[in-house]
Amino acid sequence: MKSMTKFNYTTTHVGSIPHPTLNGITDKLAAMLDAPAWPQLPRRTFRENMYVQYSPSLPAIVEDAAKETIYFDTRADITPALEAFYTPFLADDVNAFALRPEYATGFFAMLETLKVANPKSAICNQQFAKGQVTGPISFGLTVTDQDLRASLYNEMLADAILKNAAMNARWQVRQLKTVRSNVIIFVDEPYMASFGSAFISLSREQVIAMLDEVFNAIHAEGALAGVHCCANTDWGVLLATKVDILNLDAYGYIEKLALYPAELRAFLDRGGAVAWGIVPNNEEIYRVTAEGLAKHLRGGIQLMSEKATARGVTIRPAEFNERSLLVPACGLGSTSVEIADRVFEVLSQTATHLRQG
Repeated sequence: MKSMTKFNYTTTHVGSIPHPTLNGITDKLAAMLDAPAWPQLPRRTFRENMYVQYSPSLPAIVEDAAKETIYFDTRADITPALEAFYTPFLADDVNAFALRPEYATGFFAMLETLKVANPKSAICNQQFAKGQVTGPISFGLTVTDQDLRASLYNEMLADAILKNAAMNARWQVRQLKTVRSNVIIFVDEPYMASFGSAFISLSREQVIAMLDEVFNAIHAEGALAGVHCCANTDWGVLLATKVDILNLDAYGYIEKLALYPAELRAFLDRGGAVAWGIVPNNEEIYRVTAEGLAKHLRGGIQLMSEKATARGVTIRPAEFNERSLLVPACGLGSTSVEIADRVFEVLSQTATHLRQG
């Protein structure tokens, strides 16, 4: 990865929103955000849950509508299901891994919106659209088999989950490139917050290899790859992957990134950018101001620079003027419509303050 894309506090969002229906929301997002992201609507239907949403193509998957959940049924021989899954994969049939309208209505609505919408702003003369896919680690640790065993620890299912994420990401890139010249796909990995604990028995090398397979697929389609973790994690692991954009909850954890100056320096040297989740995604939004959030972010970046210097690493705060995106601290699906609307408003205002220096 050697991305020289310039981001001047480009605004986007994680994906989920609390709105129960579309009701023109894609038009609003396209008008408010520099890099519009298609909205996930988990309150419209459980099928838009971040795990269910990407599951229909997977082998041996069972959807329990009554319980609003999915699981893998491995009680019978799953070889035929695996063969049906890998046949289009081996044929490089990307369309076989497409999102389905009943699971991702926001994706198709955003495509239609971006066909006619003028970009909010052409940051550094570039127009963006953003997609997202649930990462294989979080998917495999959340979705279990019928005996509640994490699917990530079933070798056959784990590989299918990984391939499914990579192929779906490629499909999203192809679709989004029909409406915007530059595409970003974020791999959402909330479960990485538990990396290093008893909840994840994966090595650093395994995590990097799995994520890089998805990032490589995104790069192969000419798009930028991001990774999102909404809590603290071992940022050194994520910085060691081939990711282009690191997304963290900067409102709550910006000082944690300062613990990895050498890794951050290497990431920046190969063209990396940071998506700062500086705008709170809950009731706290009513107790902050855009000016205060801009100051908070500048202070955090200054702290990172000082800690890096203390360890013999040079990271200049000014470097982030063209290496920064702005996002809410995390997804908005679990909050209220009123809070979400306020978050987007403050997000735009905070970007304006930061661009003014």
